[in-house]
Amino acid sequence: MRADARRNRDRLVSVASQVVAEQGAEASLEEIARRAGVGSATLHRHFASRLALLDAVFAERVGELTGLGAALLVADDPAEALTEWLRAVVRHVVRNRGLGTSLLRGTGESCHARILAAGEALVSRAAGTIRPDVSTEELLRLANGVALAAEEDEGLADRLLDLALTGLRPGAAQ
Repeated sequence: MRADARRNRDRLVSVASQVVAEQGAEASLEEIARRAGVGSATLHRHFASRLALLDAVFAERVGELTGLGAALLVADDPAEALTEWLRAVVRHVVRNRGLGTSLLRGTGESCHARILAAGEALVSRAAGTIRPDVSTEELLRLANGVALAAEEDEGLADRLLDLALTGLRPGAAQ
């Protein structure tokens, strides 16, 4: 890919990421192209469909989330590392406003598998510091629920997550 074409593609993904965060997965493609400073034809040359553009946005965001998970695997406190990652998952869900659901026909399933794998590694490392009956899938559902309940209020999301995570500790009411 030529350098200018690569820049256009990267700019489209970056702008689409911002617009989707503001407006959700149904954001206008024309608005994305306009904000990126390119024509609609350029957008469609790089992304044959809305789904292809959303896949690119989602894959980039999932890469950030799974990269954080990998980095946290060497943290001193495994339970704190898991908590930090779950906070990032909540921010991810808030930022993506329906993006994951709309992508289940595309790469959404493979992205979910990547997120699940990152979470499983952190949960495994935190064994003994969290309840043994907690699954990674349950934690991801919890993070999703917190994000939906808090809407766009990150302070509330942190508070709700703190309340929920109290139940993860060994000895918590079963």
